Amino acid sequence: MNVFRILGDLSHLLAMILLLGKIWRSKCCSGISGKSQILFALVFTTRYLDLFTNFISVYNTVMKVVFLLCAYVTVYMIYGKFRKTFDSENDTFRLEFLLVPVIGLSFLENYSFTPLEILWTFSIYLESVAILPQLFMISKTGEAETITTHYLFFLGLYRALYLANWIRRYQTENFYDQIAVVSGVVQTIFYCDFFYLYVTKGRCADSSVAGTGRCHPFTS
Repeated sequence: MNVFRILGDLSHLLAMILLLGKIWRSKCCSGISGKSQILFALVFTTRYLDLFTNFISVYNTVMKVVFLLCAYVTVYMIYGKFRKTFDSENDTFRLEFLLVPVIGLSFLENYSFTPLEILWTFSIYLESVAILPQLFMISKTGEAETITTHYLFFLGLYRALYLANWIRRYQTENFYDQIAVVSGVVQTIFYCDFFYLYVTKGRCADSSVAGTGRCHPFTS
């Protein structure tokens, strides 16, 4: 553990809390990709299966449980409690375009051909591309709410801090995880792309219906 790892975890947690708080306060899922949230829930599920078999520390266990809870509560709010406000017409990214190659790569490139190791590797590869449906949604609509950009900013900061964590670990422990590092670099590049999209063609609004402060339900 080092300061970059801890700050990265806190940035990741803050991003999830910001998103949950936005949905709960506004009772609205407008501008949020449910498909990205499903992918993130799948990432945590497949990565944290060792929660039942491998105890590392209280901190590690608590963070895993919190991330899992936040991910599934977010999915429930989008597809359950506030589903009438979910913009499914613009959340149209084809998940099979991500899942099929990620599954294939997980079987081809891993450290050990065991179920838990393959699932862990799958989670690392999937996390690197899980934000793409959200970025696709923003590029398609040409707009993003302020809170959504804050959420994406802190996710990007989490990845940048984890890159610093890996550099620090290499310097102090001579530790290098090629799969995690390469996937993390790819993911960080996608977040840089988000900032480019936002600056060049995005626009912020404090609510899903600019100037009204209300969220209108979507109808098919």
